[in-house]
Amino acid sequence: MPQTMDAEAVRTWCSLALEALGREREAIDAINVYPVADGDTGTNLYLTVESAARAVEAVFAAHETGRTAPPPGDVVHAMAHGALLGARGNSGTILAQLLRGMAERTGAGAGLADALQRAADLAREAVAHPVEGTILTVAAAAARAARAAGTGAEPAAPAETALAAWEGARAALDATPDQLAVLGRAGVVDAGGRGLLTVLGALVETLTGRAPSPAGGPPERRRPQAPAPAGGACGPDGGPAFEVLYLLEAGDAAVARLRTRLDTLGDSLVVVGGDGLWNVHVHVDDAGAAVEAGIEAGRPHRIRITHLATAAPPAREQAQRAVVAVVPGDGLPALCAEAGATTVPSRPGEPPASGELVEAVRRAHAREVVLLPNDPALHHTAAAAAEQARAEGVRVALIPTRSPVQGLAALAVHEPGRSFDEDVVAMTAAAGATRHAELAVAESRSWTSAGVCQAGDVLGLIDGDVAVIGADLADTARAVLDRMLSSGGELVTLVLGDRTPDGLPGLLEAHVREGYLAVDTVVHEGGGDAPLLIGVE
Repeated sequence: MPQTMDAEAVRTWCSLALEALGREREAIDAINVYPVADGDTGTNLYLTVESAARAVEAVFAAHETGRTAPPPGDVVHAMAHGALLGARGNSGTILAQLLRGMAERTGAGAGLADALQRAADLAREAVAHPVEGTILTVAAAAARAARAAGTGAEPAAPAETALAAWEGARAALDATPDQLAVLGRAGVVDAGGRGLLTVLGALVETLTGRAPSPAGGPPERRRPQAPAPAGGACGPDGGPAFEVLYLLEAGDAAVARLRTRLDTLGDSLVVVGGDGLWNVHVHVDDAGAAVEAGIEAGRPHRIRITHLATAAPPAREQAQRAVVAVVPGDGLPALCAEAGATTVPSRPGEPPASGELVEAVRRAHAREVVLLPNDPALHHTAAAAAEQARAEGVRVALIPTRSPVQGLAALAVHEPGRSFDEDVVAMTAAAGATRHAELAVAESRSWTSAGVCQAGDVLGLIDGDVAVIGADLADTARAVLDRMLSSGGELVTLVLGDRTPDGLPGLLEAHVREGYLAVDTVVHEGGGDAPLLIGVE
């Protein structure tokens, strides 16, 4: 059995932690009542560790020979970086920071006790308003117990230190209902702390070859305390409407200003990371403002916005219906979330996997879900996700939207009050009645359905096929609009990308207004690589 945190030990730890969280995910979800009772803490922790494990495996795969392991520093930093990239939810974001703290110390050759202490300190610093009785408390107790294990004449071996940390965390977790009133009223321990104990248990198994005894595990539920007086309860009722997460490329000074700004917008603020890359998590009522604050600070991407009102805890009644939409860019997630949708980000070269779509369906926590892939390349992925969700008892309708503008059209007519079939038919009809176009810049000389294009040419794609080749973005956009409106239309939707020239929306609005009197135009800030998306209804 390994006695040090070498590369193979880190790899084994990630694998065992992922297996353990997979087994306990539903149990942890079921006791999730703080900071929002949305029943997804176990799932978020699992997805965070899954991302860390993938990053570790990528380091091993890139290593030149199978006879030796990659450098331990490379592996432990890959683990932390992978967790940062894939962190989900409040507890997942904090866990990513805990792993970052451990990576700082173990990568520099420090002992496990020192690494656990740095992890606990760094995680507490990342939370805007630390609360006792949470994963932070459990992490601090684990660090104290690890340090105490090495106070003798000889420092404790890593295996002994890990076991001491687990035992300290277990005792602290058992005490969380006495520290946080909402836990005591629900009769549960903290879900994030329970997840951290699971991760530490995997570390013990890695270093000792034996998992901690289940008989010594923490109680999942206690006898609930008497209800708090009216107005004293915590939970999603009366709290912020949206959970917003994004990765942010920004400097330290900009992130410091961002923390202050987001702290005024909402709660559950956690900002983790460093060295120019950060993971931002906050609960707010104004999702758009939270994203805009990130844009002011630097470059936000992988934006995830969840409507907390649709993410009811398992103990409560499920929502009747929800919409899950795949959306690119930085602005569209906020727009779709304000319309009540649970969003899944789509990034160039990194389309969402079926597992991410299934997880979004679970987050929506509804009996009926309408799934909008908004990309023809995602139809098979979305179909696989729909089948898996149906196997879990969710009624899912997949509307084969081919563009985000078709998804917006479908969302505009979504009406939860009518029957599921009627709603799906109306949304499908609205999407099908919306022609879609995209402007792109050719990267090389090639043949297209409109002729030969050269590198740097502006391409106007209508319904997926190149219809116009031009040299100027504005001229090509006008030509595309004329072709689309030649067969009629009532509404033009323009979704602007990161590279859309400032004056282009005004030029196109004027073009439509002057040439097509009965046609209205709406403009949305979408972000993303495409200079312009166009929809005509």
